[in-house]
Amino acid sequence: MKMNKNLKKWLVYVGVILFTFHFSLFISSCSDDSEEEASDFDNWVERNDAVIAQWAANTNYIQYRTYTKNQETYGGDSEYIYVQVMESGAGTESPVFGDTVRVAYRLRYIPTKSYVDGYMVGETYTGDFDWNTISVANLALNNTLIDGFSTAVMNMHNGDRWIVNIPYPLGYGNPSINDGILNGSNLIYDLALVDFWHPGESRPGFKSRER
Repeated sequence: MKMNKNLKKWLVYVGVILFTFHFSLFISSCSDDSEEEASDFDNWVERNDAVIAQWAANTNYIQYRTYTKNQETYGGDSEYIYVQVMESGAGTESPVFGDTVRVAYRLRYIPTKSYVDGYMVGETYTGDFDWNTISVANLALNNTLIDGFSTAVMNMHNGDRWIVNIPYPLGYGNPSINDGILNGSNLIYDLALVDFWHPGESRPGFKSRER
């Protein structure tokens, strides 16, 4: 049976309309996803500045001024790290500049809409924190480390686990000195000090408590 020419044209016309409609929905969806992703880091420096002020005003945090500044005077909010103690170890001494520290950590940005715990920047272990299964990193306390990280571990004892909030001036700065870190990013460490030793000393390879 031959299809009526007008009917055939009408069906083609309807098909074009349906294709255009679905395609526009697809483009709109992709655009929304892109905009949502971008919004996580919009006005990033200003948002990180606001968070520093919130940290400074939070009386539940312990404040430590960067080791590079005079400890007898008061500095601005960005000269301090802001610490929440999760666990206290049995150690009685702290590392000093030049020592090597053995640490386990997770490093994140401040929370955003899509990353409610903060975008993960780096970690030494996976899964939940567990002293029995963690993996570690050995790091020399020298000028290659950011001030905020060194300040934290130089106030910790073996067995301590802290949440360490580091303003970006004590981190990688704005602009960032690390290509992998967004400009003006505050850093949040879940940081555990496993061990440390002085120059000239050494330690055997790490084995978690489970082993």
